[in-house]
Amino acid sequence: MIQSPHENILIDVDGAIATITLARPEKLNSVTQEMSDALVSLIEHANDDDEIRVIILTGSGERAFCAGSDIRTLDKYATPWDFRNRTDYCDAIRVGRKPVIAAVNGYAFGGGLETALICDIRLASTTASFAAPEIKLGWIGGGGMSTFLAHSIGPSNAAVMLMTGDAVDAATALRWGLVSEVVEPERLLVRARELAAVIASRPPIAAETAKANLRAAFNMTQDESIRYERDLQTITFATADADEGRAAFAEKRAAVFHRR
Repeated sequence: MIQSPHENILIDVDGAIATITLARPEKLNSVTQEMSDALVSLIEHANDDDEIRVIILTGSGERAFCAGSDIRTLDKYATPWDFRNRTDYCDAIRVGRKPVIAAVNGYAFGGGLETALICDIRLASTTASFAAPEIKLGWIGGGGMSTFLAHSIGPSNAAVMLMTGDAVDAATALRWGLVSEVVEPERLLVRARELAAVIASRPPIAAETAKANLRAAFNMTQDESIRYERDLQTITFATADADEGRAAFAEKRAAVFHRR
């Protein structure tokens, strides 16, 4: 059983699905360095736990998914270099191997938006809103904001968000491709769990490989990406789960996958 090392980061494991909740609603789930360290620890644990196949990330309360870093704690870094080399919660999600679904239940601002962007799939409630407000305070995001926004919503829409710092609502986020679905608040975690259950039923190695392949596609030329994809296909084809998938298809039965 995974135990969270911090009271403001909760984890609940139900079968193959782990739900991680940022639990600081009175501060709009803004993240302290201690919370960031706890999130890094949980993601590392999930990477090594064969029973966990999908992660859902959400926020506690009705107002916020995550409002980013707790600004009041940023002055504690002795030098800009210390700030540059801090352990960051966005990096924790980025190095995770398991598929991650963001269930955005309210404000996803600053580092909260970056965290949602780094997740593989984003679902939003009708009450969600998204912003990169750092420019209003004199800086820009540093957890992948520009590259993930540009890939998600295109350079012009990304420029609007990055250069104004103003929020967009859930309907706009859906129209721009920032999220995959928008549902009523009471349906958000239900829908996230439905989707997670489908992914968890797939061969785990193949799902993790699909995640790695998508990330690689952002960083390679098209020819390199296709060659890499073919290599990954060959690796997954050689797994016991792939053998099981072919056997189940031939025998017209449900496949049972074991991450081997």
